[in-house]
Amino acid sequence: MDATNQICCKEGTLLVPGTSPIVFVVDDDISVRESLEVLIQDEGWHVATFTSAEEFLNRPREFIPSCLVLDISMPGLNGLELQKRLAVERPDIPIIFLTGHGDIPKTVQAIKAGAVEFLTKPFSDSTLLFAIRGAIDRSKALISRDAELRALKARYARLTSRQREVLALVVDGKANKEVANELGITEVTVKAHRGSMMQKMGAGSLAELVNQAARLRLLRPNRKP
Repeated sequence: MDATNQICCKEGTLLVPGTSPIVFVVDDDISVRESLEVLIQDEGWHVATFTSAEEFLNRPREFIPSCLVLDISMPGLNGLELQKRLAVERPDIPIIFLTGHGDIPKTVQAIKAGAVEFLTKPFSDSTLLFAIRGAIDRSKALISRDAELRALKARYARLTSRQREVLALVVDGKANKEVANELGITEVTVKAHRGSMMQKMGAGSLAELVNQAARLRLLRPNRKP
């Protein structure tokens, strides 16, 4: 992949503009991997196959829409154990479980942990493809939400310490006069800081600023957006 088309967006991730979604397949059965690779490629998606969970975890992360088609029973790290790792390390990758030995406890455990689907072999191609489409759509939404939050954090990081103080008091419901009294500055100065702060945050209204503060977890526990 040409490095000029890669934009580093945070540690351990790459944002690749214009890249098609990728479907990761982790299964220790070569016949399953090969058949799924052909099926997925025929739908126009990129596909990457792995023989084990460990091999998948060693792949550098790409910050693009994706999903994981995962066998639940494998040597070494099994599917459920990998799911636990990804819930912490790569939560934007939805998981579709495949199993030839499905049972109710495993299904319940996988779904409760966030799996989007649990398919028992043999399954129809259409069933799997439908699940993959839904998983990719979910991945796109998660990536978009994460990108918005990172952008919001970047805007907040540009605020001065005084502007952050003003923001905290404003979203707590304080009027300009109350903010001035609490900070020991003039009301005119508060208005200047408030205007600059809202411009930097890209907030067009107090309600929007409060919602941003909620997303940044800046609100006091008894304050709701």
